[in-house]
Amino acid sequence: MTQETLTTFFGWMTVLNIGFLAFTSIAMVTMMDWVTGIHGRMFRMEPADVRAAYFRYLAQYKVMTFIFALGPYLALRLM
Repeated sequence: MTQETLTTFFGWMTVLNIGFLAFTSIAMVTMMDWVTGIHGRMFRMEPADVRAAYFRYLAQYKVMTFIFALGPYLALRLM
């Protein structure tokens, strides 16, 4: 693979991951009570625990996107 191909790959991977993160964040904000109720019943969790799990999920997904998609893309762009 060439550097140009890898740069394009990581660029699109970053765009898709950030798009998914934005979609998921908007969905969680707009449908929090409904989704919390469903997942709370499915996993027998309290609503506060479900909300904490959502926050952890979004935070971890954001960090992983920055490390494994945006980081390599920026490194390749700077080369």
